[in-house]
Amino acid sequence: MASAKPKKKNPRLASGRKRVRQDVKINAANTSLRSKYRTAVKNVEKAVLAGDKVKATEAFVKAQSIVDIVADKGIFHKNKAARDKSRLATKVKALNLAAAPAAATPKA
Repeated sequence: MASAKPKKKNPRLASGRKRVRQDVKINAANTSLRSKYRTAVKNVEKAVLAGDKVKATEAFVKAQSIVDIVADKGIFHKNKAARDKSRLATKVKALNLAAAPAAATPKA
């Protein structure tokens, strides 16, 4: 029955109370951006799996912007953002390369 989280005490000092208010606001903003980031990455990966070259490219352009915003705000490290963009770019490029030779092969 004691599995519930212990209730946090309210800070006594005004500066502490203000810090708590700010933390709640910042946490909500960070959570929203992190969710937007995950959704953008998933959209690119879905388009790549579906083999939709145009949709994957469009989703990748949007995802790049979102990944940069998240990195600039410090939610993720800049190196993680660069790594993720690189991996997504590789997937999209592989999709484009796979589709290009099939269309360019001459029919006998």
